[in-house]
Amino acid sequence: MNLIPIPYRFRVLVLLCSLTTLTYMDRICISIVGVRIKSDLHLNNEQFGWVLAAFALAYAMFEIPSGMLGDRIGPRKVFIRIVLFWSFFTALTGLASGLITLIIIRFLFGAGESGTYPNSILVVSRWFPVSETGKTLSWVGIGSQLGAAIAPLIIVPIAIAYGWRIPFFVIGSMGIVWAWVCYSWFRDFPAQMKAMPASEKKMIELSCRHKDQQHLVPWKLIFRNSTLWPLMLMYFCCQWANYFFIAWMPVYLQEGRGFTENSMKEITSVLFIVGASGFIAGGASGDWFLKRKGLKKGRRLTGMLGLGVCGFLLFLAAITSNNSITASCLIGANFSFSFGVMVSYAVCADIGRNNAGTVTGAMNFFGQMGAFSLAIIFGKVVQVTHHFDYPLYLLAIVMIIGCLLWLAIDPEKPLPLVEGNT
Repeated sequence: MNLIPIPYRFRVLVLLCSLTTLTYMDRICISIVGVRIKSDLHLNNEQFGWVLAAFALAYAMFEIPSGMLGDRIGPRKVFIRIVLFWSFFTALTGLASGLITLIIIRFLFGAGESGTYPNSILVVSRWFPVSETGKTLSWVGIGSQLGAAIAPLIIVPIAIAYGWRIPFFVIGSMGIVWAWVCYSWFRDFPAQMKAMPASEKKMIELSCRHKDQQHLVPWKLIFRNSTLWPLMLMYFCCQWANYFFIAWMPVYLQEGRGFTENSMKEITSVLFIVGASGFIAGGASGDWFLKRKGLKKGRRLTGMLGLGVCGFLLFLAAITSNNSITASCLIGANFSFSFGVMVSYAVCADIGRNNAGTVTGAMNFFGQMGAFSLAIIFGKVVQVTHHFDYPLYLLAIVMIIGCLLWLAIDPEKPLPLVEGNT
């Protein structure tokens, strides 16, 4: 029996999905053991907020340079740097002795991880036909949700048995294997893969967004694009919700709602599994809207639906006193949030083309500044009011603002073409 070989571009997609899975396993580790860290290092909520914010600030600062670097030297080299750097500082987190060392290590961890998504979008623009962009981005997003879903199941038992420091050593070591596979097998362009069938190479070359004859657009022209600014502002709002789920929610469930550590583990895992299904549903809905409403209205409707419903459910989670309803609302909020994330990256590919890495880096810069703001404000509000639900009201308002910003985003306005040899 002859098995049909898996197309090379789908093997690349597996590599990208495993990358985002590892990214979120590393990123969520600190929040899963956040209550333990706060207790052991004697940190209050405001101080822990600054620890979480250190990652987001560094991630934001290095996001655009990492995206531009990928556009110029290729994502393969950038990926290897990213994974080795973040793996080292993930492991080093387990050696932190106090607030200052923890902030420094998490800042350097954020600097190391920056550029993951801009370079992933760049790979998609080079390796996949335009018609497969939506589904491909959905699977890249699913990888992140699976990483966050798997992490509590690994981290909590290890932390209970051996303390909060050991999980960082375990999670940090996983990246070494990924970096070796990337170095040994992956290449920046399909044409560089010797074993790849010529027919698949030709198909990708003719139908992908990347064009060999197009120059990279100067970054000053990139920032004059009328769609990029509302896109960046929308993603600033969008990442408030993402960083709540990733960074503050485990602490919120335990200290704000009284869930046990094991209950928190189960809710967090379910939330991100459902979030993964949200990327599938978001991709299917996005394609459905795209076919019936066109590119502009299709992207807008998907984005507005995702962020609008997310904001509404976060508000419901805050006002109810029933913990079961709160957990259900948070799970539903992350499901709908996935719609907004997926379509945001699709717009980066729509308008960026050869500059997809730079455009995604610019959007993610603003997004991580939103995450930075959420990390500090959430901790400060809780510290002042001694109430974990108050910052959720603010978070819901920010998500509605992000929903409305989609009205100004037009994916039919790409960066200008600059012809010539790259």
